[in-house]
Amino acid sequence: MQHTPSMHALRAFEAAARLGSFARAAEELHLTPSAISHQVRALEEHFGRAMFMRTSRTVILTPEGERLLAVLSPAFEKIAAVCAELSPPTQKQDLSVHCTPSFAAKWLSPRLPVFMAEHRNINIRISSSADQLDLAREDEIDVLIAYGTARRGGGVKTHALGTEEIAALCSPDFAAANRDVDEKDFENLVRLESTFSPVRWSDWARHNGIDMAAHQTGPAFDRGSMVIAAAVQGLGLALETVRFAQSELNAGSLVRFGEGRFRSIERELHFLCYRTRDEATPKVRRFCDWIMAESGV
Repeated sequence: MQHTPSMHALRAFEAAARLGSFARAAEELHLTPSAISHQVRALEEHFGRAMFMRTSRTVILTPEGERLLAVLSPAFEKIAAVCAELSPPTQKQDLSVHCTPSFAAKWLSPRLPVFMAEHRNINIRISSSADQLDLAREDEIDVLIAYGTARRGGGVKTHALGTEEIAALCSPDFAAANRDVDEKDFENLVRLESTFSPVRWSDWARHNGIDMAAHQTGPAFDRGSMVIAAAVQGLGLALETVRFAQSELNAGSLVRFGEGRFRSIERELHFLCYRTRDEATPKVRRFCDWIMAESGV
């Protein structure tokens, strides 16, 4: 058999080429950047040609490097998938999922019992924060549900979890008390602010052709779930995704304000993110297939 480079050198090269950075490859493989550089240089010496064109800030693949990466990445993905498939079926596999607190509480958690019943060998571990995370740098997270925007590239695949309706919502009593409010009086209504939402009241006003002052008229919250809870209590008018408020709308504790007089905004807000190398891994594939089906995409 023809002599081939070491597996360590091939793995270091693949990670650096896929992520476009020796530093990121080092983080992923739990090595130092100098160790990655040493392995890549050994690979280049083996082949007698450069795999990267090095600059002061980044690394760019040579044509030979592109050719090698095209073979290595799918090969490593298949190896990971086969190893996972051959693992004992009774062995629990942890799957780390990160999302915002409101997505976890209002949408994901109520649906998880179905997934858990169908996949008893997958142990879901959920973490949450409002921070924008880069999955390429968060090695302990398997799947990220990003909110607002999602960072693309760097060995990460991203799928929008459908278009969402962002509507003006309120309690039935609030709607009844303000039934005769017209557009010129709208800016005097108590408007609840969701500080992390990328869709603002000013966006909604422009969408509906309303001239509204920019000043805040009500309390501000850093969780969509808290905005919805405040609206249910009659505290004011909420601008939130129906994805978070569907149970309240079904129960009648929230209604769309204006009885059809105002238009909702439609926008992609949540994004499913996972590493390209993990795409064929059974636990990641099954969870991603399930959450996309639940989202109707």
